[in-house]
Parts: sequence; structure tokens; C-alpha cells
Amino acid sequence: MYRTKTCGELRLSNMGATVTLAGWVQRSRRMGGMTFVDLRDRYGITQLVFNQDKDADLCEQANKLGREFVIQVTGIVSERSNKNAHIPTGDIEIIVAGMQVLNCAATPPFTIEDDTDGGDDIRMKYRYLDLRRHAVRANLELRHQMTAEVRNYLGGKSFIEVETPMLISSTPEGARDFVVPSRMNPGQFYALPQSPQTFKQLLMVSGFDRYFQIVKCFRDEDLRADRQPEFTQIDCEMSFVEQDDVLCMFEGMTKHLFKSIRNIELTEPFPRMTWADAMKFYGSDKPDIRFGMKIAELPAELLRGHGFAPFNSAAYVGGICAEGAAAYTRKQIDALTDFVKRPQIGAKGLIYARVEADGSLKSSVDKFYSPDELLRIKYLFGAGPGDLILIIYGDDAMKTRKQLSELRLEMGGRLGLRDKNSFACLWVVDFPLLEWSEADGRFYAMHHPFTSPKPEDVHLLDSDPGAVSANAYDMVINGVEVGGGSIRIHDSELQQRMFRLLGFTDEQALARFGFLTNAFRYGAPPHGGIAYGLDRWVSLFAGLDSIRDCIAFPKNTSGRDVMIDAPSTIDASQLEELNLSITAK
Repeated sequence: MYRTKTCGELRLSNMGATVTLAGWVQRSRRMGGMTFVDLRDRYGITQLVFNQDKDADLCEQANKLGREFVIQVTGIVSERSNKNAHIPTGDIEIIVAGMQVLNCAATPPFTIEDDTDGGDDIRMKYRYLDLRRHAVRANLELRHQMTAEVRNYLGGKSFIEVETPMLISSTPEGARDFVVPSRMNPGQFYALPQSPQTFKQLLMVSGFDRYFQIVKCFRDEDLRADRQPEFTQIDCEMSFVEQDDVLCMFEGMTKHLFKSIRNIELTEPFPRMTWADAMKFYGSDKPDIRFGMKIAELPAELLRGHGFAPFNSAAYVGGICAEGAAAYTRKQIDALTDFVKRPQIGAKGLIYARVEADGSLKSSVDKFYSPDELLRIKYLFGAGPGDLILIIYGDDAMKTRKQLSELRLEMGGRLGLRDKNSFACLWVVDFPLLEWSEADGRFYAMHHPFTSPKPEDVHLLDSDPGAVSANAYDMVINGVEVGGGSIRIHDSELQQRMFRLLGFTDEQALARFGFLTNAFRYGAPPHGGIAYGLDRWVSLFAGLDSIRDCIAFPKNTSGRDVMIDAPSTIDASQLEELNLSITAK
């Protein structure tokens, strides 16, 4: 046995015990005739003491230890004279009587400490070293705890965990598929699943009325902080349910996770907000409701005809009121203007108005508007003394609202209103079923082709499909979409209407989805479900800005694993066996 205790469990109650520890050398220090070594394993750090006067040879061996050497020591637990209140084992130390070096180590390319000097690229290249850091390891431990709690909760609600295939056929909707050539079927390809959508529906047809799976999904899309080419979903489906049944079930699971993981008791029902209201008041379908600062729209009759050209020609003018921010300097407002004009946001400009202590308004458009007109603007924003009104204008209402959403989040961050330890949950409901593509001249499914329309809107599918609402819902926490789902179409005739609306001929629909529509002929129950992004949820609970730090071996923003150098080329013999050839562009 290499160890009798871990480096994180010894306390004063173990005083006088002889123990054997094994782990990695975090650091060592020499002080006179003493050498102190911090030994680290997954569970914590324990201080080792080597005494020159008691055992000169052993102390000399300790002096030769380098960072990350793997060692085994035996010694006696002793009370520490200079206690360290920052670590759980800070009251004790080990007076070492024997040591064995199990493995020497090269000098690591960065310090393996929470406040490391390693940048993202070098840490990703040596991810196996980065994972030794407590800050990263704690994220994976949190992830493990969350998946265990999910399984406990859903198992207690009669859900059964079922694995679905990883090699499937390519789907025509959504993000790009990753494809896998088939050696046994030359010229044909599997696709890696973007989600288990059709399989979980088939499980409902099969009579498994409550299914879940913690599953890898794959999407070949542009990456950002909350995206990876492979990610993990908590995928769930239920039969004989309506929307309220699904929302209540998974609101319960969410509250269970908050209590068991973060010890936060959420007792009130989660608010529900329509997609239309989310876009109108927050400019986003995933609003952060930890703070107010709702978007207010300014009417054209108030703004036009006063000589200010941007307002005269704008199709939409709206803004936000930042409470207590009237003291913002011109330099700070210029920085905000530069922020909203960035290409990724694209606003034309920023108008500001300060509410003075006497209630009057001082703005960048004072010369165009009378005091009474300015006061009406103040009234529309509900602004008071000390507040700052920020206004954006544009040619497209939806686009301008999204710009205001970015400005709102920026101001929320600047004003300290986005505390990572404060959580606000809500459901966003009643999404549009379809979205129109001007470029392609056709409708696309807002979620996927199997999402059911609201029953009261089915009659609009032929006459006004753009007005149809989906029986769909997203769970949003702190402005992050952590999960989304819908009630599914279970009627074959309605599903065929949906396929035709999306531009599929009957033959194309049969070729792509015949297995599902044929299954419906044998009695499909009403069903619906939800899929949570596990990576996003863990990063939210851990207070991370990127999901990469809660994934053991993530890809970078170019979709590369720099540690194993993937993707990479393959041998010509493999290409020949797969009946593939590569043409350079």
C-alpha cells in the first residue's frame, strides 16, 4: 500500500499517529537546518518536515526534490507551531522518518498553483498538468457531484437512463454535422449526433415513458466561450405530458441541484416570460433578470420633427436607465459609445441624458428638444435624480434591441449588478415556431422540425406560419440558457405538414425521417422533454467565464486539441481503405 492517508484528511485528532502519504511535491523551503516540503494529492496539501540534526541523509534527499516529484513518505503526525489557517491540514505537519522517490519530474512549463503563470495556450497543451491545480480539479469534482445528483433525482422520479447511438445518419437542419466515413459501406457516412432527439422520441413510442441520458453531443459550429465542438447534455423526455408537467418536473430538479450543490433554497416558483416580452424588454431570449434596467421604447411622434436627423430617420429608438450612474464622465460615456459601435454589436451611436439633482434632464441632444419634451423622455424611462439614460437608434427594431441588450449587460457589469453568487432563474416560453430566411426564401424551424405548434395556433400553419407560436421553453439562469425543450409533434399528419412547411417533399421527408414517422403509425403517445447543457450549468455554479475549465480535455477556439494535436492528417493507406481522397484547395 503506497499510502495509509491522503494529503487532505489529517487533523490534530491524528496527533502521534504514524502515517504513510504519497503525492506530488508542490514546493520546498529551507530554513536553517530544516527543510519543509508541501506534499499535494487530489485531496489537499500536507506539510512535511525534515530535520538536519535528526537525519542528515534524509534531509539531504529532501533538498534534492524538485517540483512535481512523486514521493512516498512515512512519519509521525505532529502539531504545527506556525499554523496555516488557509488549508484544512494547517494545524499539523508530518515529521518524516523515511522517504522514497517514486518518480522524478522535469521542471513544469508553468507553476501548478491556483494563481498560475501559465497562459491558456500553454495550459491547454499541458492539460494533464493543469488538471493538477486545485481550481481546475474542483470544477471536475463539482461536475461529478452534479451528475450524481441528477441521476439520484431523476431515478427517484421513475426516469430510466438509456444510451443512444453515436453513429447515426446526417440531419439536414441545425448546425453542421461531424461526419464519419464507413469502411464497410464505401462512399457512405455516419454523422455524430447533435442531440439524441429522434431516438428519445422513439423511446417514447417504445413505451419508456420517462427517459434520461447524460450524453455527448457534437456540432461543427463556430466556437466561443460557452461552446465546444463536443459538449454534454442532460437529455430528458416524458410521455403523456403537457408543457406545465415538464416545467414543474425540471423546475423541481433545478431547485434540488441548487440545494444539494450550492446550499441555496429556492422556494418560489420560477417566473415565466414570453419570448416576445423577453425581446421587447431585454433584447434577448435569455434575459439576465438579476437586475432591472429594462429596455424602454421611445415613440416616433415624440422624437421626430425636431431637427435631430438620426431620430428622424430611425425605425426604432429605445434605451435603458442606469440607476445612480449620472456621475459618469464624458470619458466613460465615450468608452460606452465605442463599445456599442464595435463591429460585433454594430450600433450607429449612443445618446445620453443625465437626470440632475433637481430632476431636470441634461443630454447630448438638448438643443433639439424643449425641457418639457426631455422631461417626457425621463418619464418614459421612470428615471429619477442621479440616473443615466442611454439611448440607441437603428433601422431594425430587433437588431437595435439586441444592441441595447449588450449595452444593458455591460452596464450591469460595470455597476456590480451581475454577482456570480446571486442567481435568478426563469422560463422563457412561447417562442416562434418558425423563422424566415430572406437569403433562402424559406422557413426554418426555430428549434427543430419535431417541435409542436401551440394547439391554438395550428390553424395558422397554412395561412400565416410566421405567426405560429411553438410549444417550446428555455430555462435561463443569470442570462445563460442552461436548457431548452418542447412538446413534440406526435401526430403523423401534423408532422408531414411541418415537413412540407420547411420545404421537404414527401419523398425527402420519408428518406430523412421515415423511421420516425413510420413509428408514429403504431401509436405514439403525446410527449415532450428538455435538454440541459451540463457544461454551462457546471460553469455557472462554479462562477466560470468559459465552459472550457469544467471539461477535462477541451478544444480551443479553433476546435483543436493542442495537447494531442487533433484534428490531424491520416495515412494514405487509411484514406484508400475508406475510399476517400483529399483535394487541396
